Amino acid sequence: MNDDNKFSWFFLGMGLGVAVGLLFAPKSGEETRRLIASKAGEGGDYLKRQSATLRDSAGDVLEKGRSALARQREQLNQAVEAGKQAYRDAVTAGEPNEAADQSA
Repeated sequence: MNDDNKFSWFFLGMGLGVAVGLLFAPKSGEETRRLIASKAGEGGDYLKRQSATLRDSAGDVLEKGRSALARQREQLNQAVEAGKQAYRDAVTAGEPNEAADQSA
């Protein structure tokens, strides 16, 4: 059975369950509508809280990523500068030998 068929059966069953639940509800239509509106409002509030929490945690993760990237960039710059300095030292150390070779 493919996934689309499973989902359609699931939603059909869910719809039938809601319909039967509303038909046999112990409350009047007005009370049921108020209850549904109240629960929908609670669900909206819950989603707002969750999205705020998710946004905060995503901001924390983003900040950690930025700081890690800055540390890596700084380490790379230091390594490049150390390589340049080592090259300069090697060239400077080799210059007197070349001058001596030319005068001989």
